[in-house]
Amino acid sequence: MVKAHRLLIDRFSGYADEAGAYLRRRRVTRRPFARVHYAGGRSAAHGPDSEAGRALFRAAASTIEVAGD
Repeated sequence: MVKAHRLLIDRFSGYADEAGAYLRRRRVTRRPFARVHYAGGRSAAHGPDSEAGRALFRAAASTIEVAGD
């Protein structure tokens, strides 16, 4: 006979393991990008390795710097 508290601990441990695995997967797949929205509903995502992405990241950094002053 399994004790009731043991059953709860096993179930909670399973949920915690699954949540940890989800966060690890998410951390691996997340990459920085800059998303630009245009009139008409079109949008584009630019990674930091493209020329447009680098320009957007530089502009954002200078905007944040100015706002911090």
